[in-house]
Amino acid sequence: MLRIPVAKSDELFAAIASQQTLYLPADRKDGQAEYRKWEEGVKLSSRLNTVRSAKDFFFPQTENLAEFRMEGKKIEVIDIRKESEDFVIFGVRACDARSFTILDKVYLVDPVDTFYQTRREHGTVVTMACTRPAETCFCQTFGIDPTEPEGDVSCWSDGSYYYFRANTDKGQKFLDSLSSLLEDGDTAALEETKAKTKEILSKLPLAKVSTENFGGDKLNEYFRSEKWGELSESCLGCGTCTFVCPTCQCYDIRDFDTGHGIQRFRCWDSCMYSDFTKMAHGNPRLTQLERFRQRFMHKLVYFPANNNGEFGCVGCGRCLSKCPISMNIVKVMKALEEK
Repeated sequence: MLRIPVAKSDELFAAIASQQTLYLPADRKDGQAEYRKWEEGVKLSSRLNTVRSAKDFFFPQTENLAEFRMEGKKIEVIDIRKESEDFVIFGVRACDARSFTILDKVYLVDPVDTFYQTRREHGTVVTMACTRPAETCFCQTFGIDPTEPEGDVSCWSDGSYYYFRANTDKGQKFLDSLSSLLEDGDTAALEETKAKTKEILSKLPLAKVSTENFGGDKLNEYFRSEKWGELSESCLGCGTCTFVCPTCQCYDIRDFDTGHGIQRFRCWDSCMYSDFTKMAHGNPRLTQLERFRQRFMHKLVYFPANNNGEFGCVGCGRCLSKCPISMNIVKVMKALEEK
């Protein structure tokens, strides 16, 4: 396996940034991590995960779609799409890497979202295996192995070296471009690190959370459950869970008058908001109960029903740590399972 000493990480990042724009998790002043464009002095964060997921690189929170210029009754439609720059996202965790395959099933099927498609084609994902999973992690519930992350290139660290393995042609091309820095190396220490991580994973509080009782065939059973009322009663409808979620894919499209024309843009939306799916006749989900139910039914029932059993959650744990009233998908799953 190819490797480079951790002590040479700045040299590695400089080499990558000389060829493509490089983004990696970096610590903020408040101690949390966020993705930042690499430049000299920016250090790779040692934190488990970022506040917001790497989804932003392919499906940004806001983006312009088109512009319109009007002269009397004449309307000119301006296509503002442009080719994306090549870029690398370094340090993506296994949960976030799996989220891309879920988003692909939404945005790369007919009709293909060309904005998303362009970014996916130009982005190279370099994942980083976990060594210190948090108590809020439950990615294994969804068949994700954090010691064997997906992505174009998988990366591991035993504290002394970074190890790399290409998983795609794009990933192999990436490693080839760094051949002068990388060397072949023994992975004995790395295997020991993986074993220690697996031991931690087996002892996590949520290690035994299972999807066995969920899926596409549970629609009638769970949709009509009387437990939604109690579960949704304390929900604030703030949307925090959806905005930190790496797999949420809903958006709204609006027009803005710039004074020089009309700009059409889209922005993330949340099924927890009262105006979500609002149409001319009104809103089909008038109550917080209905909106709350929609979120979790989509993750646990609707999405797997339409995607060969794949669930719409990756167990990253962000909703567990960020919800102001400590309501999350694990609590919902456990409550619904109780007969």
